[in-house]
Amino acid sequence: MAIVALAGVALAAVLVLRGPRPGRRANSREPARSLVLVTIDTLRADHVGAYGAVGVATPALDRLGRDGVRFDRAFAPAPITLTSHASLLSGRYPPGHGARHNGMPMVATVPTLATVLQAGGFATAAFIAAFPLDRRFGLARGFDVYSDAMPRAPDGRLANERPGAVVVDEALVWLARHRGERFFLWVHLFEPHAPYGDAQRAPNLTAIQRYDQEINAADAQVGRLLDSLGPAAASTLVMAAGDHGEAFGEHGEIAHSIFVYDTTLRVPLLMAGAGIPTPGSVVADPVCLVDLLPTALATLGLPQMDSDGVDLSPALAGSHLAPRDLYAESFAPLLDFGWSPLRALRSGRWKVIEAPRPELFDIERDPAEQSDRAAGERAALVAMSERLGRFGAPDLPARAPALVAGDPEAALRLRALGYTSGRAQPPPGAPRPDPKDRKALAARIAAVTAGEVSGAQLRAALESILTDDPGNGQAHLRLGYVLLDAKQPKQAEPHFTAALTSGMPSADPYLGLAACQVARGAHDRAMGTLEQANAVEPGNPVVAANIGLLEERIGRVEAAVAALTKALAIEPGFHEARFNLALVYARAGRRAEASETARELLRRLPAAAPQRGEVERLLAALR
Repeated sequence: MAIVALAGVALAAVLVLRGPRPGRRANSREPARSLVLVTIDTLRADHVGAYGAVGVATPALDRLGRDGVRFDRAFAPAPITLTSHASLLSGRYPPGHGARHNGMPMVATVPTLATVLQAGGFATAAFIAAFPLDRRFGLARGFDVYSDAMPRAPDGRLANERPGAVVVDEALVWLARHRGERFFLWVHLFEPHAPYGDAQRAPNLTAIQRYDQEINAADAQVGRLLDSLGPAAASTLVMAAGDHGEAFGEHGEIAHSIFVYDTTLRVPLLMAGAGIPTPGSVVADPVCLVDLLPTALATLGLPQMDSDGVDLSPALAGSHLAPRDLYAESFAPLLDFGWSPLRALRSGRWKVIEAPRPELFDIERDPAEQSDRAAGERAALVAMSERLGRFGAPDLPARAPALVAGDPEAALRLRALGYTSGRAQPPPGAPRPDPKDRKALAARIAAVTAGEVSGAQLRAALESILTDDPGNGQAHLRLGYVLLDAKQPKQAEPHFTAALTSGMPSADPYLGLAACQVARGAHDRAMGTLEQANAVEPGNPVVAANIGLLEERIGRVEAAVAALTKALAIEPGFHEARFNLALVYARAGRRAEASETARELLRRLPAAAPQRGEVERLLAALR
C-alpha cells in the first residue's frame, strides 16, 4: 500500500542588493540604528577560518572577524538548539527561561530582545530554518514576522528543516521592504546540523568533510545577507554566532546534546558594523551567548533589562571583562534517556561538571578536558560545586512545562532530528545512570539519527541499540521501517508493536504496523490500525491517504475517493495523494475524473519535475 513517490521542486525568488561591507565605517561610537542577528546551528568555532580552521571556506564569517570583533572563548549555555537560542534572545540562563530542552516551551512572561525592540518601534522579523525553533516553543513573541513554515515532501510529510538559501531569500525580500526603518532581523541557518549532506551520494567523504561542506553552504548565505544590507550596513550592528558545537568522537560523543564538554559548548561569536569601536580586535575573555542581549541593547543605545548576561562593550573597546562564573547545562540525558542531567560551571582556571561522578578540569592547562582532576583537587571541586549550586537546583522544577505536551506531531518531528525520545523518567531521588557510563549507546543512537549509517550497517546498529536498550521505541520504529523496506513485513511487525508499546505518541508506528497487516492480508485489522493512527493525529494527510488506498484495495471506491480527497484538503501540495486519486478514478472506470485529477497534478508540478512523464503516461492511457 505504498504511495507512489513524486518529488516537488521548491522555487524561491532571489533578491541581491550589493552594498558596503559591515564594519567599513565601524570606528564610529554612535549607537547602531539596526541589528542583524545570524545564528548558525551546530557550528564549531574551530571549523571557521577566522578561528584558524583550514580546509573549510568561510569567507563571509571571516570578513566579519576581520572587519569587526572575534570572541575567542564564547560558550553556549546548553548544547541544545532551542535552549541555547532562548538564552541568546532572553539573556537568561535556562533555569530563567524554562526551555530546558527541545520541545519544552519558553516561559511566556520572559521578555526577549524581540519584545523589547518591537516595543521600542523597531520592525522585527525572524526567518527560521528548522523545526526546533518553531513558534509553538515561544520564541516568536515580539516578531512582526516569524517565518518558520517548513515545506512538505511529496508524500505529505512536513519537513523538519529547509535550505538556507530559501530562508535568506525570504529575509532579503523583507529587508528590501523595511529600508529606512530601524529594524531587528534574525536569520537562522541549519545546514551544518546532521545529517551532513548525503552520505550515500558521497561515500568517499568523511562526516567531518561533509560537515565542512555544509558550513561553507551556510557561509555563502551569510555572505548574501551581508551584501544585501546596502547603505544600511554603516548603521547596522551584525552579530553572528553558533548556537552550540558538534562532536565527532571527542569524549566518546557523536553529534551533541548529551555532554557539556567544550566540544559542544564552544561557539564562534563575531560582531561587526555600527557601534564597534575597534575593528579587527580579538577578545580572549570568556563570554556566553546570554551576553548578546545586553550588548545589543547597549550598542543600539537602549536601556538595559534584567538578564544573566553582561554588556560586552568594554571588551569591544579593548578592555578586559571582570571575572565571573559561566553556567551551562544539558537535561537531554534525563529527558531523552532517563539518565542523570549534567550541569557545568567555569570560573577562572576551573570547570566543574556535576554528575553522579563529578568531573573537574583545569581548562587553562587542559582546554580539551582530557584530565579529570576531581580526585586530586578535592577543595577546588567542593568550592566549584558550591558555586554551581547558586545557579539553581540540579533537577527540573516540579511545575516545569512538559516536553511537547499533547503535541504528537512535534514529538515525532523532533525525534526525526535525534531529539526527545520521551522516555519515562525515574522518580525524583531515584538513582540515575551517569551519561559517561552510557556514552557508547548514546553514540550509536546519534550515528543512526545523524544518517551516518545505512543498509546492512543501519540494521546492525539498530539491533545493537535494542540489545542494550530494548525499550527504545524510536529504535524499534526505525528498525521496523528498515525491515519493511527490505520486504520483510513479518519480521518488521513486532518492532512496530514494540514502538507502540513504548508509548510513542505519533502515527508512524501505526502506519508501519498497518503496512505489515496488509502484507499478510489482514485488511480489517489494518483498517482498525489506521483508524487508531487517525485518532492520534487526526490532521495527518499521510494517514488519510493510506486509509484511501486501503479502502480501494477492499473494494470501497467511494470511501477511497473521500479519504484521498480529505488528504488533499489537508495538504493540497500532497502530489502522491493526487496521483493515487487519479489512479483510483481510472481503475473505477471514471475516466473524466481521472483525467481532470491528473491534469491538475500536471498544473501543480514544476515544469522540470521528472515525475511529469509518469503523469503524462497516465493521461495518454485515459484518452
